[in-house]
Amino acid sequence: MKFLDEAKIYVRSGDGGAGAVSFRREKFIEFGGPDGGDGGTGGDVWVEAAADLNTLIDYRYQQHFKVRTAGHGMGRLRAGARTEDIVLKVPIGTEVLEEDHETMIADLAKLGDRVRIARGGNGGFGNHYFKSATNRSPYHANPGEVGEERWIWLRMKLIADAGIVGLPNAGKSTLLSVVSAARPKIADYPFTTLHPQLGVVKAGNNSFVLADIPGLIEGASEGAGLGTRFLGHVERCAVLIHMIDATCDDAVDAYKVIRAELKAYSKILAAKPEIIAFNKIDAVEPKVLEKAVANFKTKIKKTPLLMSAATQKNVDEAIFALYDVVKKTRRKERMPDPEGVVTEGWQP
Repeated sequence: MKFLDEAKIYVRSGDGGAGAVSFRREKFIEFGGPDGGDGGTGGDVWVEAAADLNTLIDYRYQQHFKVRTAGHGMGRLRAGARTEDIVLKVPIGTEVLEEDHETMIADLAKLGDRVRIARGGNGGFGNHYFKSATNRSPYHANPGEVGEERWIWLRMKLIADAGIVGLPNAGKSTLLSVVSAARPKIADYPFTTLHPQLGVVKAGNNSFVLADIPGLIEGASEGAGLGTRFLGHVERCAVLIHMIDATCDDAVDAYKVIRAELKAYSKILAAKPEIIAFNKIDAVEPKVLEKAVANFKTKIKKTPLLMSAATQKNVDEAIFALYDVVKKTRRKERMPDPEGVVTEGWQP
């Protein structure tokens, strides 16, 4: 299945049915009168977060969604039929945006979240509605209300607890394949990973979701390489693991390149907790590695973890370090806002 995380679609709710102009005229009935029924209500268009979906590929092949016009009113006070709503199923974590691609309509972050994006038109009143003591035979009825139409963007953001970022060939996909059941494509050339991959990682008796994001390069925020197209998928993560190839010439420069691209994309993303990991330490001489780590500590003022995804050396330490941050961050998110808590009376 092809991975598609953005789609632009056109939606139109149903028009309301028109009211009817009708009069009751039957043999042996002395008094008739207006009996035109009301028109039906047009159906709405909804967007709903559903399970078992991980792409917006369905909206690549169908971009227009229109609800039929509701039934018109008829004589004998018969009302028109209401048209059924259209419910567009999207993956959990999808954002609904206006046509400008910036204004957010809704964020469907949980299963079952739904939003009405186009309201159906009301049906028109039949002529029975307008009868009165001074107007016994009204010859007019209301037309149905016109439905709403609009273009919207659907933008999916994967629901993951932790995300892996780094330059191409830093070993991100290898780590994901080692710690989870995910099987991303792995090769010895840049940009092997072309779209995000998810895996469920065990940390003792607990588990969390880890996302492998395609590699960034210098100038990604300006469109170089794969650009920053997929960075939106780690905006929901509680922590980032920044992987650096220990065999590279300058680990400090590799770190700064990624940090610059994160800041250029989003200040929120750049402020997320991160764990720095030197990968492929099994391919580096101990003295060379020691010198690189000392240089990194001096210039960046942070201590990296030393690991090898290929041989699984120190991988467990990295996983438990990630889980600790995920647990603390998610706990804070579930805590009530202290400013919103009202306490009455005296408390010790």
